[in-house]
Amino acid sequence: MKNVKIISLLIVTIFLNSCGDEFLSPTPLSFVGGDSFFKSEKELNTAVIDMYDAIQGINSFSSGDNHGIQIEFQLTEMRSDNTKTKSQEGEQAEIESYNIEATNGVVADYYSSFYNVIYRANVVLLNLDVATNENRAAIEGEAKFVRAYAYFNLVRLFGDIPLVDRVISPEDEEISFTRVSTTSIYALIVSDLENAVSSLDNSYINRASKAGAETLLAKVHLTLGSYSTARTLLESVMGSGYSLESNFVDVFYKEGNDEVIFAVGFTPDNANDSQNFSAEWLNAVGRTSGINYVTDEARAALDALGGDRTTFSYRQDVAQPTHYQVVKYLPNGDADLGIQATSNNPTQAGNDWIVLRYADVLLMHVESILAGGALTADAAAIASFQSTRDRAGLNTPVVSVSKQDLLDERRVELAFENHRLFDLIRFGVAESVLGNFATNNGYSFSATDLLLPIPESEIGLSSGALTQNPGY
Repeated sequence: MKNVKIISLLIVTIFLNSCGDEFLSPTPLSFVGGDSFFKSEKELNTAVIDMYDAIQGINSFSSGDNHGIQIEFQLTEMRSDNTKTKSQEGEQAEIESYNIEATNGVVADYYSSFYNVIYRANVVLLNLDVATNENRAAIEGEAKFVRAYAYFNLVRLFGDIPLVDRVISPEDEEISFTRVSTTSIYALIVSDLENAVSSLDNSYINRASKAGAETLLAKVHLTLGSYSTARTLLESVMGSGYSLESNFVDVFYKEGNDEVIFAVGFTPDNANDSQNFSAEWLNAVGRTSGINYVTDEARAALDALGGDRTTFSYRQDVAQPTHYQVVKYLPNGDADLGIQATSNNPTQAGNDWIVLRYADVLLMHVESILAGGALTADAAAIASFQSTRDRAGLNTPVVSVSKQDLLDERRVELAFENHRLFDLIRFGVAESVLGNFATNNGYSFSATDLLLPIPESEIGLSSGALTQNPGY
């Protein structure tokens, strides 16, 4: 994947790069775009790669660039009880303290980044007629997986949002600024993922796959309360050849392993294809270093329930011993933990970002069987629950699983992987858990903080047609 440059709002220029790889550079600042046509499947395949390029984001500190997945932790982990800033400064401090302004640049960046992902997926779908009969279905499935993935993130973060299901022109700009119900957004997500499930195989990890689509669709159905449908999808993935890594640390430092279902790929020491977010999690590395530091609450949970996972989840900051850093995705390694550096320059790290992995599948399987209930002694649920605990060295046999047991296990297994906030919301305990967390840490939290503000810049562009979420 190559770097992508941002060009003017409402102007879409798609052209083939002069280099032999023929990557694309389509990028409106917002998500309004004009028609863009290709003449061959070869050109269309460059647009397919370009979708993933947008998810990958740009490794830079420019406020004019879309940073894609590289800033997601700020809007998920740092809005949960898992992570915080080191110094409580800047826009990140707004985020951790539930005091976000509608002008927050991180929020605006993520919003435009993921609508840009949607735009690129729509470009691919617009040009399916140039695909061969042999490949058309798979290309469509990839584009719909990517679009659904982007919309699933956006709808959970912002609530009612504009539904842009095709490439649109400036004359259609009312579509860009009309918020529709979450029900309509979820209907598109489900439809897109069902298409992806039916048309993809499991050839890829850094691109869409059947198992990736099934896993994501199962999470959507859990969010919607469709537990039996989710269970069927998850059991299909469980029969697809994926497995837990025997050593927890290998999940994150042995890329391409059998546990990973979908990951965003990064290349080390490459200005265009690397990431800098993991450097920002360290002390005195990068520009805004010292963000996504581990909270006392997350540390206590890992100490009590993490087992062998704890050592490879957080570590003490040697320079500032009262603070603790995330160990997953270390760019510069840790000799004491046997972790090798992933790059010569930690701000150009090559650690892939894991979006979906098999441990998540197993724990969602338990959730699908619990079906929102308080307790289960179901053998299948216990077997899935026991698997992640056994891998962590917690071999005491489980006889039943409660909703709290599952939420705690998800917290320590998937810590700092951007799941915690969504788990709290899906389990229906976000207001109580985050309310207590805020009180204990001097923050001010209310139910309206579960949604982010619609960026003020987008409301301005719409001349007020785009409405704001309550509380902002």
